Amino acid sequence: MNAVVYPSHLSGSVTAPPSKSAAHRALICSALADRPTVVALDTMNRDIEATAACLRALGAGIKPAEGGLSVTPIARSPESAILDCEESGSTLRFLMPVAAALGTRTLFVGHGRLPLRPNAALTEALRRHGAQIDSDLLPMNLRGPLRGGRWTLPGNVSSQYISGLLFALPLLDDDSEIVLSTALQSGSYVSMTLEALRTFDVRVETFAGGWRVPARQRYHAPALTRIEGDWSAAAFWFAANALGAGIEVKGLNADSLQGDRAVRGMLGQPDIDASDVPDLVPALAVAAAALPQKTVITGAARLRLKESDRLAAVAELVRALGAAARETEDGLTIEGRAIARQAGVIPTVNGHNDHRIVMAAAVAAACGPGPVRITGVEAVDKSYPEFFRDLESLGGHVDVELNG
Repeated sequence: MNAVVYPSHLSGSVTAPPSKSAAHRALICSALADRPTVVALDTMNRDIEATAACLRALGAGIKPAEGGLSVTPIARSPESAILDCEESGSTLRFLMPVAAALGTRTLFVGHGRLPLRPNAALTEALRRHGAQIDSDLLPMNLRGPLRGGRWTLPGNVSSQYISGLLFALPLLDDDSEIVLSTALQSGSYVSMTLEALRTFDVRVETFAGGWRVPARQRYHAPALTRIEGDWSAAAFWFAANALGAGIEVKGLNADSLQGDRAVRGMLGQPDIDASDVPDLVPALAVAAAALPQKTVITGAARLRLKESDRLAAVAELVRALGAAARETEDGLTIEGRAIARQAGVIPTVNGHNDHRIVMAAAVAAACGPGPVRITGVEAVDKSYPEFFRDLESLGGHVDVELNG
């Protein structure tokens, strides 16, 4: 469905949804643990539901509980399973090594652009350590068991590969080392994985350029693990503030390991290195579009492999809003300006089935000079299903158009 978002003064308070990144990690650790635990989160989204469904297929018991989800660990993994990762890259890359370590013969499937997203660096590493894999892309048949030892991976392709191995390697019979062949990007996400493992008493030793993982460890579950607020989702409200809104965002941990908490210091900067925080680029870009300056964003080449070619989609969005944007090899150059809008003309922004493009377009429209039509707004269900309801609670005006 499409929606027309009209200019309005956004103000008031909103509570950030639970961190999608933290929820994935807590659910996986809980499913591999020694006793049941409750993962406390007050709302769900499609990506978290995908991880929960895949863990159920691997033998975990996951059901709603007061304040979140009750997780009963995997007692015995099935001989075979079909894991539908929907459109969640985290679900896929985290669970490929886990399924191989458990010994389950697994068919991985997915939807949207996920079957097109690369996994070769991870599949090659898994094959070198005993896994049988028939394809680097989805659909993918994978079978363990895995052997420990020395794992060599690039650090600049996807931190999700490293996190997936960190979940799986403690389960193996032999000690392991992960050694990076290139500098690590999005290192904050690996830090979140290490924090989740510590919460479940799993030991990982960090050294220059990698990690050592002792074998035959047990995940020891706390009775309750709480999911903090999502700085990635909150970034759109901070972008709105940079465009003139007055929004207080509650539920965020100021000391969080989430890299995207850097958003407030990055908004309005003329030179932005997004290598550790690529998910912030849509929010940063729409704020930059309204500034009378040139903004250069670098370190974001991996955005071409997200739910959309996010560099192309953001450039298209900025131009639709009335500013100038040019794609570069690894980023964007935005020539911002005070944007005016021709009376009676409602520009249409293609949401590209990308939740972050839709949310960026919506806050830009709400804080802009005229209405904007956004296609495919249901994409927000992937990470922030309550986004438009929260937008309206802050004073936003949204008209939904049902297609067909």
